Amino acid sequence: MSQDTHHSPEWVSENTGGGPASSIVQCSTTRRRDLSVDDYVDGVLSGDRTILARAITLVESNAEQHQAMAQQMIARLLPHSGKAIRVGITGVPGAGKSSLIETLGCKLCAAGHQLAVLAIDPSSSLSGGSILGDKTRMELLSHHANAFIRPSPSSGALGGVARKSRETMIVCEAAGFDVIIVETVGVGQSEITVRSMVDIFLLLQIAGAGDELQGIKKGVMERCDLIVVNKADGGNKQRAETARAGYQRIVHYLQPSTEGWQTQALACSATTGDGIDQLWVAVEAFCDNTRASGVFEKRRQRQNLDWMHNLIAEQLKRDFYNHPYVRMNLPLIEERIISGTLSPTHAATLLQNLDMSTEGA
Repeated sequence: MSQDTHHSPEWVSENTGGGPASSIVQCSTTRRRDLSVDDYVDGVLSGDRTILARAITLVESNAEQHQAMAQQMIARLLPHSGKAIRVGITGVPGAGKSSLIETLGCKLCAAGHQLAVLAIDPSSSLSGGSILGDKTRMELLSHHANAFIRPSPSSGALGGVARKSRETMIVCEAAGFDVIIVETVGVGQSEITVRSMVDIFLLLQIAGAGDELQGIKKGVMERCDLIVVNKADGGNKQRAETARAGYQRIVHYLQPSTEGWQTQALACSATTGDGIDQLWVAVEAFCDNTRASGVFEKRRQRQNLDWMHNLIAEQLKRDFYNHPYVRMNLPLIEERIISGTLSPTHAATLLQNLDMSTEGA
């Protein structure tokens, strides 16, 4: 296969906007025309949703020929990207991340924004599969003509962020989306990886979890720019407001995540829509503040450096495990570690030196 052709994976999920949230095409039944790099670039820049979905599938592919094409495509799309507001949203399971994104997203689309949602689904550590159910959880938003929802498996990536999320954001921005929301998987110390790829980071919380005044999950709280207490409605409204006030006190004792910006705590209801407008006002105020101070651009520059270093680390790891010596000797070394005749530290050194002669293995 030449580098200018691309055989699409057998299953492709597409969201064309204004229609069904997801149309699954079984390519083994109907073979679609292969696309060249020019086709991908022209289709993305023209806002073709079908080609946009296929371009993201190309980016996510692990096949070497697909990766080569993807890098050519990204290089050509890069000058057309960078104009969107990149928002990261994380939170404990059950906090209502998808509901909040749908309510906020519908308001943004109604106001004329072009919104892309990158919803990262957890991959099973056993099967490697994922549910990819965010389109069904955001049914109203997925039918909006101004919205594009792309569920992607985390594939075990550190931080709950899909391995190719950065490239996917570039593709979406080049397609004309001016707001990118990245919904991440749950909360944990590794979840802060999303901080390195978005402009503003939101932590979604709920009242009554018993930890709002204890400052737990400090690692995440120190890196967020907004703490949003959801489900502030009905009989829970007062508890949510109490939790919000508690978080507001906590953030005054923490180092701000962003220079020149004091982390804020807000309350809202994804169900009723109360507080959603104020949430977006805070996002815009953050962007205005950081752009004026130069922090916004400096953060983008650092993120590009992080992106490069992550790609280098990924490539080095892949090359290491694909090295003939490592592939041949790794099973034996693992057996010796299990049997207790070789320490993990010594084993790692042997493999990295690519020389087992000293061990007589």
